Amino acid sequence: MEIKYVDSHAHLDDDRFNDDRDELINSLKNNGIDLVLNPGADLKSSKNAVNIANKYKNIYAAIGCHPHDSKYMTYETIEIFKEYTKNEKVVGIGEIGLDYYYDNSDREVQKKWFREQIKLAKDVDLPYIVHDRDAHEDVYRIINEEHYDGTRGIIHCFSSSVEMAKEFIKLGFMISLGGPVTFKKAKTPKLVAKEIPLEYLLIETDSPYLTPVPYRGKRNEPSYVKYVAEEIAIIKNLPVEVVAEQTKENFKKLFKL
Repeated sequence: MEIKYVDSHAHLDDDRFNDDRDELINSLKNNGIDLVLNPGADLKSSKNAVNIANKYKNIYAAIGCHPHDSKYMTYETIEIFKEYTKNEKVVGIGEIGLDYYYDNSDREVQKKWFREQIKLAKDVDLPYIVHDRDAHEDVYRIINEEHYDGTRGIIHCFSSSVEMAKEFIKLGFMISLGGPVTFKKAKTPKLVAKEIPLEYLLIETDSPYLTPVPYRGKRNEPSYVKYVAEEIAIIKNLPVEVVAEQTKENFKKLFKL
């Protein structure tokens, strides 16, 4: 039986797919990929993510503003995002959050629009996808302070500790692991993969970024999510079929698909 995977985070709207996007998406089924979630990073990419999702049955979209671009956010943008959520192929808000590694936007501005987009997720009753780079404590604090009945989502490409993962799970979140779990020296993601129960895990590529071994250094794509699943299977001493099936079920339950 062929194994089927879900890539819970891939930027198929990225310019690096401009030359072969349709060909790549059309080949997903043959490469064992059932579903892909394409999150937005700003207004333009959110619109593109929706257009791609509308075109392909097996692609879904999330809409939102990445912390890098939060300096461009306005309340008008929030209203446009809200309008997009009326589309049944839009299943989440994201990716949103904080990035203290690059600081492309002022940290206070990042925090403001992270909160406002969480409020949007509450308003439209959708899960939200969180970007957290070197901002673990503030991300947790804001999610905790903005917590509401129905809070749910994904901490994407998780890079914090096992203890922090458990705290996010208590708040209603799935923990998503990507290419770094396959990196030889990436001790923390491997420990998270070992310690966090499979029913709280998702797998992703973050295409075209963070390409897993054995293709590290090349453009990432959804079909490479199998290497993430295989690594988690090795770490957990489980058949890869079990990892693929459970992460697919986790994804479908979270997004009510």
